[in-house]
Amino acid sequence: MSHTHALTVGEPASALRQYYFLRAGVAAVWVIAAFTVGSASPAIGAGLLISYPAWDAVANGLDARSNGGFRANPSQAMNVAISLLAALGMIGALPVGINAMIGVFGVWAVLAGLLQLITGVRRWGGYGAQWAMILSGAQSVLAGVFFVLQAQGPAALSIASVAGYAGFGAFYFLVSALWLTFRSGKRAA
Repeated sequence: MSHTHALTVGEPASALRQYYFLRAGVAAVWVIAAFTVGSASPAIGAGLLISYPAWDAVANGLDARSNGGFRANPSQAMNVAISLLAALGMIGALPVGINAMIGVFGVWAVLAGLLQLITGVRRWGGYGAQWAMILSGAQSVLAGVFFVLQAQGPAALSIASVAGYAGFGAFYFLVSALWLTFRSGKRAA
């Protein structure tokens, strides 16, 4: 089933709300998979790590498309490129080990967080409910720095090391979706 049909250009606030619900749901499923099958199997954990920025690239592309395209959303266009590069970087780091992959994940989290923060600030006036996205972007930057530092340490990491990051992402996307839902219901009343 394609989720792109639900994200139409004609209804930007509705599309944004649907997008936030989609992002929250996918992140929640990813967290569950990370703590269950990803933690039990290093190969699946590595695949899940690679899939996270790959999904972020797809999601940012869908969001940009439903909000005027990449020209109107340069921070998301950059996020798509950076997320794809991060997924490829993690594939390249796979032979080195999970710590190297999490180091790449951390660099991606810093850059993606900055771009999310920029997108949230840019959308503040048009949509509202962007405070959660701004907080999420700032937290992503801080978490990314932590992951990079942690990856350089002697301890062997696992996918569980970054699963909480995705859990907070799910929470922030859900808060934003609910906030937009509440706002649209309040306007309709």
